[in-house]
Amino acid sequence: MALDRITLSRFRNHAETRLEGARAINLLVGENGAGKTNVLEALSLFAPGRGMRRAALADMAGLGGDGAFAVSCQLDTGDGGEPVRLGTGIQTARPGRRIVQVNGAEASAVSLGEWLGLGWLTPAMDRLFMDSAGTRRRYLDRLAVALEPGHARYASRYEAALRERNKLLSADYAPDPAWLDSVEAQLATEGAGLAQGRARLVQALTKELQALPPEPFARPALTYVPGGALEAAELRQQFADNRPRERAAQRTLTGPHRDELQVVMDAKAMPAGECSTGEQKAMLIAITLAHAALAARGRPSLLLMDEVAAHLDPVRREALFERLRHCGAQVWLTGTEAAPFEGILEEAAVWRVAGGQVERLS
Repeated sequence: MALDRITLSRFRNHAETRLEGARAINLLVGENGAGKTNVLEALSLFAPGRGMRRAALADMAGLGGDGAFAVSCQLDTGDGGEPVRLGTGIQTARPGRRIVQVNGAEASAVSLGEWLGLGWLTPAMDRLFMDSAGTRRRYLDRLAVALEPGHARYASRYEAALRERNKLLSADYAPDPAWLDSVEAQLATEGAGLAQGRARLVQALTKELQALPPEPFARPALTYVPGGALEAAELRQQFADNRPRERAAQRTLTGPHRDELQVVMDAKAMPAGECSTGEQKAMLIAITLAHAALAARGRPSLLLMDEVAAHLDPVRREALFERLRHCGAQVWLTGTEAAPFEGILEEAAVWRVAGGQVERLS
């Protein structure tokens, strides 16, 4: 078990919600709009980043309030020591700034990744293989942060340096070569760290996927396609060599912001984007389960799955439940009714959610 004594205060439609007595598998049931996904979103804030909806902080605060919200939990680290208290939210005195606390002391959002590995699967992710390369890069980075918390710093620093270089490339005047050298040195250092983290992630996922049975979830083959060199020195040289072309384009055309994740359905050797909706969903579940197994090694981890059972046939549902039992993560599931989860009801903690209020059923 990872999290317990979870509280949501003025978070979306939850005025004051407390979930206590969590188990390895947890189920939230209720009608659409009841607030089930809001609970998962609150839990997703215990990872670096913007949460599973990528929403603005102001949008998470409850309507009619003062713009503040808070989410907290007790984390069992599994080492027999005292539980760790994690908290996050925004305060009216500091609107727009996310506050993170560990045992009551203020901490950085990135530091949350050092305590807890976190992953999720939502209906909005069903178009991952059809969406833009940028969406897949963000997906890779989120998975990487759950395994290597420091990856978040590479991503944020690279984005900042990239904006600075693009600003210089698009300027009306000829930028100072020495200043470009300095910016490119930072861009290459952070970019190499970012690209290498993505490459390690895909390598680890590939190894984990190969160990999983190919059925009933389709086994995907993953390929990381870098948009530039993986070593800092080589990447910096690429930036220098490409200055004339990129000055004309007024943007940086080389680097990890051009990376791509290629996914192929192994059994058919077919690109994921050309597969059926059901096959895409099956591959996405397979990647999620492989990542959950990786994230659970060596520290507490959470897996959030929103409405995952609704569109699975009984065979795949039972296979999913069996893998969740042994994935090593604390699992949180949502559904509009309990019937599709019959195979795990006896072992799961079950709550009914209605109108932003939660009632423990079992």
